[in-house]
Amino acid sequence: MNLSTTFHRYEKQLPSTENCFVCVWMWRACRRRDYRERAVCARKTTLSGGKAGTKASDYGVGIAIRNHLLDCTESPVCISERLVTVRFMTESGPITVVSAYAPTLKAESHVKEAFYQSLGECLEGISKSDKLVLLGDFNARIGRSNENWPDCMGKHGIGNINDNGQRLLELCATHQLCVTNTYFKNKPAHKVSWKHPRSGHWHQLDLIITRRRDLRNTLNFRAYHSAICDTDHALVIAKTRLTSKRFHASKTKNKRQAILNIPRRPDEAQLTRFHEFIEKHLSDSHLKGIIDLETLWNKIKVTLLVAAKRVFGKKAKEKTDWYSEFEELLQPLVEAKRKAHINLVANGNDHTKSAFKMAKANLQRTARQCANQYWIDLCTSIQHCHDIGDIRGMHQGIKRAMGPVARKRATIKDTDGSPISDKSLQLDRWARHYNNLYFEEVNISPEAARTIPHFPTLESLDTPPTFAEFLRALQALKTGKSTGSDNIPAELIKLPAATNPLYVLLLRCWEMGTVPQEMRDANIVTLYKGKGDRGVCDNYRGISLLSVVGKAFARVILSRLHILADRVYPESQCGFRANRSTTDMIFTLRQLQEKCREQRKPLFMAFVDLNKAFDTVSRNGLYEVLNKVGCPPKMLALIKSFHDNMRGCVVFDGDVSAAFDVNRGVRQGCVLAPTLFGIFFSALLSAAFDGSEEGVHLHTRHDGKLFNINLLKAKRNRLDLLVRELLFADDAAIVANKNIKILIS
Repeated sequence: MNLSTTFHRYEKQLPSTENCFVCVWMWRACRRRDYRERAVCARKTTLSGGKAGTKASDYGVGIAIRNHLLDCTESPVCISERLVTVRFMTESGPITVVSAYAPTLKAESHVKEAFYQSLGECLEGISKSDKLVLLGDFNARIGRSNENWPDCMGKHGIGNINDNGQRLLELCATHQLCVTNTYFKNKPAHKVSWKHPRSGHWHQLDLIITRRRDLRNTLNFRAYHSAICDTDHALVIAKTRLTSKRFHASKTKNKRQAILNIPRRPDEAQLTRFHEFIEKHLSDSHLKGIIDLETLWNKIKVTLLVAAKRVFGKKAKEKTDWYSEFEELLQPLVEAKRKAHINLVANGNDHTKSAFKMAKANLQRTARQCANQYWIDLCTSIQHCHDIGDIRGMHQGIKRAMGPVARKRATIKDTDGSPISDKSLQLDRWARHYNNLYFEEVNISPEAARTIPHFPTLESLDTPPTFAEFLRALQALKTGKSTGSDNIPAELIKLPAATNPLYVLLLRCWEMGTVPQEMRDANIVTLYKGKGDRGVCDNYRGISLLSVVGKAFARVILSRLHILADRVYPESQCGFRANRSTTDMIFTLRQLQEKCREQRKPLFMAFVDLNKAFDTVSRNGLYEVLNKVGCPPKMLALIKSFHDNMRGCVVFDGDVSAAFDVNRGVRQGCVLAPTLFGIFFSALLSAAFDGSEEGVHLHTRHDGKLFNINLLKAKRNRLDLLVRELLFADDAAIVANKNIKILIS
């Protein structure tokens, strides 16, 4: 299909082709400036490509695929603003589809040569075992005579050949291709797709080409003039004998869990029904008889999910744009316009022309009203959220206004730099990347461990948590966050009826010194850092999705862990501490610069960036540090339980990799991670700088006579403060008046 529209407007034409029963659409002249992937509606996803740069391309090609085919589709490859390829798996083998948009007849010769050279290189790069379908607006007339090209065209062509047609047939002869348009005896009106604006003659410019050996798979071809897509080209459709086949190489399929429709403020009737269901299945008498911890957790988890689905139901999919919002109103008008257009083509008179204009005007008028009403309602909602301070609702409205997120995709590269196109191999590459990162254990030197100061054990921290502590931990959880593998959101466990069974589980975990396996494991999703090659795995950040119930239990431990952290945190540590921020460190650094300039003393600063700091923490070293700072045995056992025997899975494009062991580092995304790292880092810094007096020494007095310079020379009532490091979690700045190289080493 050839369009003369710009940007997102071409996607609105897809509903007009719903009745054509087409699985794959090819679009030309969609005017994209780079490669994008986005979901248009619940049935189709579009892939579009154009010239890279800041301005939109005058050309551009696009593909629309029905969503049920995405499982058998490899990552598309955008070769240029005129060429894009996509590979499908079928029961009879892989098939590569190429969408092309050739230069016009009046284009300069070097432009045509560059296009056909690029197209030839693209065809040569396709495996000979793949079936090939080349669809495009070639702006070429190949004529009706097949005597000179018996292997490239049939006997049912139309018109006369021109220069572009000669170039195309030469390409077909070189690569053993044939034009399917010419092999089916159709009416002349069903062969042509474009009408010359001046002469009024119809021509065959939009062609579907395949390998000669695969011609038998093409069952029919024709042009449909009844499909109205606001273009001067007719819709060209080829019917082929192909059956899609899913990729089965992935280990596990990650079925997208339904999102529970739990409102922020459930009504009394819903709360009553939920409470009655929980009381019936999770009363104290039911829970006391379960001894095994995993069985108890599974019982609570399944019951909570079943109750939530019955009472609150699943969240309905939101309308993505204004057309989807008013589809029921607009679809009859679209159908009326289509029928009027068919009557106009069949009987071209003043009456049918007037009827078509009226149907078109009715559709345009209603569409404008619907779009205007949609944007007014959306803007009103965004403004209301802003006025009441609902930042989340405001950003959701802005996100809805911006439309579906356009995903920029890149082919993942192997360790040797070679691209990987197969989705299952890409998943294995991600699994190997994170397995190499987390598998090898890290240990600290025994000398460093011996220099860590020893504090008395705080046995009071081992007392079982109270119900009030657990409620405070639940209230501190943020809502609207992604769930772990258990699919239990924070909105569910905050309901009053759910707190008692979970508190019973917490006490059981505290007594046994362990947590269920599902609270340890993590689903790892990848997020591009925004810099570097998109094909390199190191340029992505792994985000761990953890169990929300496990986060609540960890937050109970966190309130007690802060007491231990205050024992070892230096004054310079401002990361994840109450009433501290980067502002304090910036102020301190500026004061050091100012005072050193006043005193005419040198100031050396070394900014240290720890590579993958949270992922490289030695767990055995961390446990030893916690033991030395006074962590009691039960609390230490729970912290160990969250980390030991932890397993991770990579979630990529809906598939889940095989599980692998995570043997080092603190848990990414866990509320304990920053504080545990801070304790570990502070202890190591204390051991590293043990006995060192290098840094910046500040002299002050505590008797109120600070501004008497002569008194500062006396050591009585004078304080000597040493500033050596400025810390914010894993970010550090080392300062000194001299010998900074010795200090760092």
